Amino acid sequence: MQPYDNIDKLFTDWSGRKVLKTTPLPRSGSDRLYFRLTADDQQTVMAAYNPNVAENEAYFAFTQTFADAKINVPKVFAVSDDRTCYLVEDLGSELLYNLVVEANGNPDEHLVQLYKRVLADLARMQVVAGRNIDYSLCIGTPNFDQTAIQWDLNYFKYCFLKNAHIDFDESKLEADFETIKQAAASADCQFFMFRDFQSRNIMLKNDEPYYIDFQGGKRGPLMYDVASVLYQAKAKFSEALRNELFDSYIDALQKLIPANREQLFREFKLFALIRTLQVLGAYGFRGYYEKKKHFIESIPAAVKNLKELLALKFINLPHIEAVASKIDIVEPVPDNYDGLTITVYSFSYKKGIPTDAENGGGFVFDCRGQHNPGRYDEYKSLTGRDKAVIDFLKANSTIDGFLAKAIEIVSPTIETYLRRGFKNLMVSFGCTGGQHRSVYCAQNFAEQIGKRFDVRVKLIHRELGVGC
Repeated sequence: MQPYDNIDKLFTDWSGRKVLKTTPLPRSGSDRLYFRLTADDQQTVMAAYNPNVAENEAYFAFTQTFADAKINVPKVFAVSDDRTCYLVEDLGSELLYNLVVEANGNPDEHLVQLYKRVLADLARMQVVAGRNIDYSLCIGTPNFDQTAIQWDLNYFKYCFLKNAHIDFDESKLEADFETIKQAAASADCQFFMFRDFQSRNIMLKNDEPYYIDFQGGKRGPLMYDVASVLYQAKAKFSEALRNELFDSYIDALQKLIPANREQLFREFKLFALIRTLQVLGAYGFRGYYEKKKHFIESIPAAVKNLKELLALKFINLPHIEAVASKIDIVEPVPDNYDGLTITVYSFSYKKGIPTDAENGGGFVFDCRGQHNPGRYDEYKSLTGRDKAVIDFLKANSTIDGFLAKAIEIVSPTIETYLRRGFKNLMVSFGCTGGQHRSVYCAQNFAEQIGKRFDVRVKLIHRELGVGC
């Protein structure tokens, strides 16, 4: 018996009706389980199971506080005796995120106005609801202080840089982290901070925004949430649009409290940087470690945000700038591309061969017969894209001949796929760690195939978390 098996009983006890159908929803970035329950009269509600009772108690209390402040949140209908299961209003399935992805960086006026409404709601959450939030219920520390900022920065270091095998100097990186924390210390942190205020956590019902997944909120600065929503990687907003939306937020905020635009704009850029580093850490963990594809796909846009923020030079972070310069950006294939897409992977055999969701299988080449640079200390922190590793492979292996044979084997299939109008082909290169030999082969295979054929190439270094 599963611990959430009492969900149907909870629904019947609350509504007096029986559950006709229980539909699990896909997991996203949390361990909570969600279900859509359909009753015998076709009424639907959402059910959640979360064994973290403290997190649930924060959610229940924050929901009531937001409702009292006239903020749209799903109603909580019933809670199990053990506080692990609960029923909430079914808002449907339309996320603001869906409109953002469809807009692909070019939002229409309707979407712009939606964002302005969302930012006005955010100001009310932070200020009006923030006055009445019970911060003693916050998970972990109740305040977004320098310790919390350090955790975000460590997330970037340990879950992104280390998983992506991007070389850095620990002491120099920590010095830049200290600069960031000192710059953030002057921000007023007496407001409610949603913590993950972005379009995936904003649902639309009858074109009205509703807010979900705020149980991780705490007391903090205004600008973190503003930066989170306006610098969301998938939004691809232009700087002009970000500034327009920022101004609309300031207009809404000034109706509630006095606000200095210039000071808040400086904080906006600083917290955009902090948030971007935290997001890259999350993408590293969810993408590299948990192998969730859509997190890996978001990395190029987040890296682009990071490089654009660093280019503004509003804060002196020499080592983070040097580290960022080592991160390649591979732009994703446009959704409307209708030709042949060749997806090229590098991977570690220890973590399994990549799954081909389109064709059920593709070419897989084993690079483990080539001499492994990873056996030597001087190459362990490098990858197959670094010059020292490339020089080693060319001097101590037959990898270029191996790669030429792989191209010779795959090329006739590409020609056939082009002739017959097929849309997808997958080619994977594996080695022991997915860091040196397979990365070199996948990188060079993708470059050469892209030059030889009229195709779109998607390159994914799975264990490095780089790709599209």
